[in-house]
Amino acid sequence: MKCPHCLSNTKVLDKRESQDATRRRRECLKCKRRFTTYERVETKIAVIKKDGRREPYTREKVKNGILRACEKRPVSQDKIDNIVTEIEAELVSYSKSEVPSKVIGELIMKKLKRLDKIAYVRFASVYRDFKDVSEFGKTLKELKD
Repeated sequence: MKCPHCLSNTKVLDKRESQDATRRRRECLKCKRRFTTYERVETKIAVIKKDGRREPYTREKVKNGILRACEKRPVSQDKIDNIVTEIEAELVSYSKSEVPSKVIGELIMKKLKRLDKIAYVRFASVYRDFKDVSEFGKTLKELKD
């Protein structure tokens, strides 16, 4: 691996495995700067959108949707990362190379419902495209029951 600062060779100081990535702490042999790299398994899944278009699955897009729903909520970054990892694992185990966006949306809603009810309602309002307040009321009533 090359140093992002001076493009010289680096050495690995520390390596840690987690459920979704390998974290490596590196040091440049020339400028002595340190930095961290993450290695993840690449998922080759295509997402089939509502209009029939296909686009590659991106972890960041799922994470950004969850982050927006959890904005100003007491939800840690670790919990969000874990949800994204769980969703990705479920998609991989789905054993199909193409997944409808509806499946991903439902997985996100299922995970958010357990994590934070407010984040769940926020995500549902965008995902289900609520048109008026009655749809919010219906979703809140479902949560109460």
